[in-house]
Amino acid sequence: MKDISNAKDIKFFVDAFYHEVRKDQLIGPVFAAVIVDGHWTPHLERMYCFWNTVLFGAREYQGNPFSKHRPLPIEKRHFDRWLELLNKTLDQYFSGEKTEEIKTRAENMGLLFQSKLEHLRKNDQFKNII
Repeated sequence: MKDISNAKDIKFFVDAFYHEVRKDQLIGPVFAAVIVDGHWTPHLERMYCFWNTVLFGAREYQGNPFSKHRPLPIEKRHFDRWLELLNKTLDQYFSGEKTEEIKTRAENMGLLFQSKLEHLRKNDQFKNII
């Protein structure tokens, strides 16, 4: 198997991953609540830019990923499933340094988001931050 080496590979990975996400019984409904059918293209394009920026420094992505996740009803089990699907998708199609980098970065992002969400939910005074 080849490694992820360009924007075309990222597009393939992102499309395959979100195909699985949409079918998943746990996290599919979370996404469906905020991305209605027919409106997935903007989200996917944003994810292409995000991963291209993260992996290859393309500077295509601008935004705050955490702010989009802040209001969602997500918990550790959702992050765990997201990461499981991400790793399964990557392992199915790719292998190599960049592929492993995505896995590591995704795991770190998930842990950071979980930590921030837990802190904000436990501390009402931070409710309107981010």
